[in-house]
Amino acid sequence: MGFQVQPIKEFLVRPALPDSLARLSELAYNFLWTWEPTIRQLFRRLDPELWRESGHNPVAMLGRVPQATLERLAADPRFLALYRRACERYDAYVHRPEPARHPELVAYFSMEYGLAECLATYSGGLGVLSGDFLKSCSDAGIPLVGVGLLYQTGYFQQYLNPDGWQQEKFPVADFYQLPIEPVVRDGQELRVQVELPTGPVSVKIWQANVGRVKLFLLDTNIPENERPEHREITARLYDDRMRIQQEIVLGIGGLRALKALGLEPTVYHMNEGHSAFLALERIRTLVREHGLSFEEALEATRSNNVFTTHTSVPAGIDIFDPGLMHEYFQSFCREVGISFEQLMALGRRNPADPYERFTMAILAIKTSAWRNAVSRLHRQVSQEMWQDLWPELPVWEVPITSITNGVHLRSWLSNDLATLYDQYLQPDWLERVSDPDTWRHIEDIPDQELWEAHRRAKRRMVAFIRDRQLAFARERKASATELRRAAEVLDPEAFTIGFARRFATYKRPTLLFRDVARLKRLILNPDRPVQIVVAGKAHPKDHPGREMIRQIVQLSRDPELSKRVVFIEDYDMHVARELVQACDLWLNTPRRGEEACGTSGMKAGINGVLNFSVLDGWFDEAYEFSGGWAIGDRIPYSEDQDEAHATAIYSLLENEIVPAFFDRDQGVPREWVKRMKRSIMCLSPLFNCQRMVDEYMSQLYRPAHTAFLEMKADGFRKARQQAEWNRRVQAVWSQVRFIEVSSPVNGPLLSGRPLPVRAVVDLAGLKPEDVRVEVVIGRVGPQGQLEQTEVALLPPVEQRGTVAVFETQVVPQQTGRIGYAVRISPNHYGDPLTRPSHSLLKWAPAGA
Repeated sequence: MGFQVQPIKEFLVRPALPDSLARLSELAYNFLWTWEPTIRQLFRRLDPELWRESGHNPVAMLGRVPQATLERLAADPRFLALYRRACERYDAYVHRPEPARHPELVAYFSMEYGLAECLATYSGGLGVLSGDFLKSCSDAGIPLVGVGLLYQTGYFQQYLNPDGWQQEKFPVADFYQLPIEPVVRDGQELRVQVELPTGPVSVKIWQANVGRVKLFLLDTNIPENERPEHREITARLYDDRMRIQQEIVLGIGGLRALKALGLEPTVYHMNEGHSAFLALERIRTLVREHGLSFEEALEATRSNNVFTTHTSVPAGIDIFDPGLMHEYFQSFCREVGISFEQLMALGRRNPADPYERFTMAILAIKTSAWRNAVSRLHRQVSQEMWQDLWPELPVWEVPITSITNGVHLRSWLSNDLATLYDQYLQPDWLERVSDPDTWRHIEDIPDQELWEAHRRAKRRMVAFIRDRQLAFARERKASATELRRAAEVLDPEAFTIGFARRFATYKRPTLLFRDVARLKRLILNPDRPVQIVVAGKAHPKDHPGREMIRQIVQLSRDPELSKRVVFIEDYDMHVARELVQACDLWLNTPRRGEEACGTSGMKAGINGVLNFSVLDGWFDEAYEFSGGWAIGDRIPYSEDQDEAHATAIYSLLENEIVPAFFDRDQGVPREWVKRMKRSIMCLSPLFNCQRMVDEYMSQLYRPAHTAFLEMKADGFRKARQQAEWNRRVQAVWSQVRFIEVSSPVNGPLLSGRPLPVRAVVDLAGLKPEDVRVEVVIGRVGPQGQLEQTEVALLPPVEQRGTVAVFETQVVPQQTGRIGYAVRISPNHYGDPLTRPSHSLLKWAPAGA
């Protein structure tokens, strides 16, 4: 590389803002501008061309805007009026008083965050969801801090070579040109350290302001780290070469960063398993600082750890070899007084298998009392995936709940619709987005006005795509013919299908292109023209995904389709926003059961873009009232469905969807607009992120906060008692046995009549309150198993020495062939959802 000059001193130079515009920097350094239109409008008005060139980055733009422009605008009463309105909106939001102070403090850990396209700390849906989550917590006044990593090159920028193959480039970010700032304490930038086998690693802490929420981002590319491999830990998002190091920095370094910041969270939320090492660091802290044993510390920290799984297939989960774990965590085992096998058991399905690798998701499950999936269907998938962690429980009782994802409405709603809502909805509609009553007034919007708002967004999208296609074509030195074609793609009046998401095989992005001849007949109909807009990135190592992109790009170069099929390069949040606000139909084709939730269809739906989707993830909950169309049925996926689903797509498009779009009355497709209104009215209150964060607070955060306060009281007295109780129960559990299970009913039972159930149990010295005896009653299925079951508690009624009698009466709610089973488990959890994995449980044998 040749000789490079190194500075002997560094300092920051800020733009010299006129006094009358002095708060521009304050506005720029808070991501509130991503969802407050007045502030965004202010920066766009400052210099529209520079706003585009900077990638909608106000900090970079302020560093490049000419001083003469600033001085001119400082004397422009129109700009000053807009500036004052932006400052007023900012102050009203950031300094808004809360009706009641929350006692909780939630620490939210995620590997990626999608806040804005200028901050490349996201790769796809997980990151965008995390960003929306922070924004919604800010809106709701929920006391939460985010923790993540700051990547020097982010994920990657995508471009296509002349043959249509995805290529990747990794531009190096200048953090000082981003809306983030180093955390400074006592005049010094704040640092923490983590220990790796190769030595200590220093971690710099950056802060991003997301409305009223703070996001702390960790960076190892700093001079103190002399080893190149240490500086590269946070170089690239999801770098397989150093995945365990990244996750150590996130989980362990993140926890140490919060302590250095003086923050004491009462709830720790692991958004996916990447940050699960924080559970080990929490245990180590309690052992070292409070003298707890490993078992006591595990009990204490489990109580307020929350784990959200976003994965539907085992391939999406991080797994580490035992040798690698020993290299990185042997010192941890010594510090907390456990064997290496005890540590490995926390990350294994079968703790007794010495060859099983260490799974981060299992570590998160075993160290968290609160676990959730991200849609109702995903809950069922997750319960099946992790059922062997609770081998004695039926699948439906595996303690994983669900909170369906949502989207931050203000970040994704088109300005055209927001303007309409200001006219026709209640004045405080933005404050009540989760209230269905808010959206009833959508019916009051005249069809013509809603349709014209959609058409304006669509014309803007077509112009955006043409400009983008032309820019990428110029970059790859395309021919004059290709440049001309890029500038003429798409027709604002044609029916537009959008498909934009990560290119992975399970999403089946080429399903729409399975029968090219039939697709051409659909697209090239002169009376009902159709066009398709596709965008998405494949992981650099996902060769099937890259091949799918190439196939679609090659098809888009067919002379008959070149203006009707468009692949947009370098999919990001800006591209996503344009598409979900303006396409006519949003296509989603995953294999059923493999899309945990999906949120792009939600973003489309709240903008009146109708969904056309497999009944997977969120859409399985929404289809009947969404205004959209379903592909296939609610049956498990099999490979022979690909052909059937492709045929269904073509048939519905040809016979129902496209004709409905072009069926006009005075220029307006009345039936289509009716469906648009249904989509907006029904999806907006249910699938916005505000509803989602409210459910996290009520169902997970608040009970976790309370549970930890109880554990922590009196020097963690309850945690110590719980660990001792666990040891006592485990010591005698093998001797606990059912002596008798009986019911006086021998013949048919009339519906509505109570069924007495009695169990006699030898408790082996335990007290009746130490155990939980339950009857599970339900219909007997064709294979002899219980189905549609209910669980009822049998309270103790008598004790004779070590033997106790438990009795209750249950009233069967079903008729037909009914059966019951009885079980016993330790009574060491309050909520069944917090049941530990591999917890002790015995079923009464037949004939007991």
